[in-house]
Amino acid sequence: MHHFHYVGGELYCEDLPLARIAESVGTPVYVYSHATLTRHFTAFDQAFAEMPHLTCFSVKSSSNLSLLRLFARLGGGADIVSGGELFRALRAGVPADRIVYSGVGKTRPEIRAALEANILMFNIESSQELDLIDEIAQEMGRKAPVALRVNPDVDPKTHPYISTGLKKNKFGIAIERAESEYDRTSDLAGLEVVGLACHIGSQLTDVEPFTDAVGRLLLLVDRLEKRDIHLTWLDLGGGLGITYQDETPPEPAVYAQAIRQVLDGGDLRLILEPGRVIVGNAGVLLTRVLYTKEGSDKTFVIVDAAMNDLIRPSLYDSYHAIWPERQSERRTRTTDVVGPICESGDFLARNRELPEFLPGELLSVMSAGAYTYSMSSNYNSRLKPAEVLVRGKDFHVIRRRETYEDLIRGEEIPAFLEPGA
Repeated sequence: MHHFHYVGGELYCEDLPLARIAESVGTPVYVYSHATLTRHFTAFDQAFAEMPHLTCFSVKSSSNLSLLRLFARLGGGADIVSGGELFRALRAGVPADRIVYSGVGKTRPEIRAALEANILMFNIESSQELDLIDEIAQEMGRKAPVALRVNPDVDPKTHPYISTGLKKNKFGIAIERAESEYDRTSDLAGLEVVGLACHIGSQLTDVEPFTDAVGRLLLLVDRLEKRDIHLTWLDLGGGLGITYQDETPPEPAVYAQAIRQVLDGGDLRLILEPGRVIVGNAGVLLTRVLYTKEGSDKTFVIVDAAMNDLIRPSLYDSYHAIWPERQSERRTRTTDVVGPICESGDFLARNRELPEFLPGELLSVMSAGAYTYSMSSNYNSRLKPAEVLVRGKDFHVIRRRETYEDLIRGEEIPAFLEPGA
């Protein structure tokens, strides 16, 4: 469920017409619904209420400080994969003891910063990473709390680019090597073993891969117990999907019930790392039509948003519904919605039956709350859009639109290229 709907033929977010945001802030612009964000986080978190758990929002999916602050106020933590995300989470007010640090390429400065912040746990992705964190922790006189991220070799049945739990993926430690790595970890003076982690992929629409992975992890937990290695946390990652088109992902309560049945009690505390399922359908990309162009077999609608604002269709050939800002009885045409970027891959929708649009009209690219701004770029020297949070009848600019001065900040022309040099 989300809070984008038509009132008298006009598209609203909660109790606010989207056109009012476009008039005030301009386009393109990302628009998020406070009510939807709150509802989705609460529904997910409460689904696990009967199990000791911590819900750590996946910062990579949508990293605006206001969203992170909202989830922290709702009792959530943060799943991070970089030093920049650590900085964001702390600046947003996420308590350090609710921060879990994943990612295959942690650097020395990033590891040191996380140890200084006293985060909850590092999810370890390789043997060399174990050694480096041990070395840095001992240099700092600390004990680094760690979990090994295990690759359970479970097929998540999702797009290959967002599959992370197969042997061929770069993530995690092979499950058959996990026991020996845990033995070695227990012997390293700078490390404290506190958990076991996995993440098998993103946009999953079936609970079976999750329960399969949990079953394999629990067998490993039993073997570790026999080796006198006792864990506190079981990090199941994220990955629960949303409806973009005709997918039918399980509700969080169904997902939680399936996990509960596999766990069958036990003393482990869960860490969940939802991202897309919280924010995906809580945001849209509002854009304005610049031109329409008749092709030989389809119509092109050229808008002011582009692949640098929403790369998912170009990268994954993903589907995002297109809603006109005003409903009409116009005839439909086979349409490509494209942006101004000089790439044939710059499209937001292809071969859609959409109503005719006129220059200046607004349309909304739906399900644009996850992996949109966080994956955006300045390609073609385009300015990144503003972000807006709607609450009831009011809206708040939570990130201002970039300016041309923002675009070149940090660049310098060397003296030998100056006039007269």
